[in-house]
Amino acid sequence: MKEFLLVALGALVFVVVFQIAKASEYVSVLKGEEKTRRQNNRINAFLLLGMLIFGLIGAWYCNDLYYGKTLFPQGSSSVEGEGWDWMFMLTTIVTGIVFVITQVLLFWFSFKYQEKDNTKAYYFAHSTKLELIWTTIPAIVLCVLVAFGLKYWFKLTGDAPKDAIVVEVTGHQFAWEFRYPGKDKVLGKKNFKLSSRTNSLGVDFEDQASLDDIHVAGTMHIPVGVPVKMVINSQDVIHDVGLPHFRLKMDAVPGIPTTQWFTPKYTTEQMKERTHNPNFTYEISCDQMCGRGHFSMRGIIIVETMSEYLLWLAQQKPEYYTVHPEKAPVADTAAKAPAVTAVIEKK
Repeated sequence: MKEFLLVALGALVFVVVFQIAKASEYVSVLKGEEKTRRQNNRINAFLLLGMLIFGLIGAWYCNDLYYGKTLFPQGSSSVEGEGWDWMFMLTTIVTGIVFVITQVLLFWFSFKYQEKDNTKAYYFAHSTKLELIWTTIPAIVLCVLVAFGLKYWFKLTGDAPKDAIVVEVTGHQFAWEFRYPGKDKVLGKKNFKLSSRTNSLGVDFEDQASLDDIHVAGTMHIPVGVPVKMVINSQDVIHDVGLPHFRLKMDAVPGIPTTQWFTPKYTTEQMKERTHNPNFTYEISCDQMCGRGHFSMRGIIIVETMSEYLLWLAQQKPEYYTVHPEKAPVADTAAKAPAVTAVIEKK
């Protein structure tokens, strides 16, 4: 209701200003153009001052109204994302201060130095010193901000820690698929020519490293407190792996694998408590327009404890046995779960 009243108030103000402008046209016919022009000049000066005041109040009000609905109050869900949050707030503070100062000066000068009968404008042609100041200072500040950005960018796209868990992320219209290396900790090779209905990722099973790889669709499991390296691919057009809660995003480019890594701070269950939302889920969004079904390209990330992750991993069947079920061992993988749990609890 409050928002509706604000919109109605804005529309009313617009109508009033429009009617004043129309009335001024008729008055100009009766009083003469020059006198009307000066009168309109004063009116415009006061309107600009009003725009400054209401504009700043509106900016503050929108921040107060919507900041709590953003992801920033929750904090970053990854250790590395804390740096991005700090850099974002630093940039916002610096640019915010500059914005307020420049806008106040712009609108105040328009009001204070409006045309007057006994005032003559000062002609100021050139000042090398002034131009150097307003060019050099912003250039230095922007270079510092860019340097911070490059620092975090090179960190997240560089070499992941040696103990990082590797997950291959593949995007296609309009879904995400994930592949985990098996006991050998090595992802097998892929060849797009091998893609089929039963082998959607085109895994080359002649490569021995691929025989124990695990393939899951839609939902990615990762442990909390452990670095996770994502190897990102696309099978058709350019997609983008967006991880808003972890403050990360990376393009998925056909034929050019990209990487990024991060360390989750909170499990999904912990985030449900932190956000007071029992339905909370981490998600992977596609942050690159990729076609008509772009809106539906969403994946789920489940962050869990290491014991829960290892238990889930032990229950998965290598993709090789899905493609070649006749070669699958007789023993049910799920039957090993209690043994895995006992080993974990013992450790």
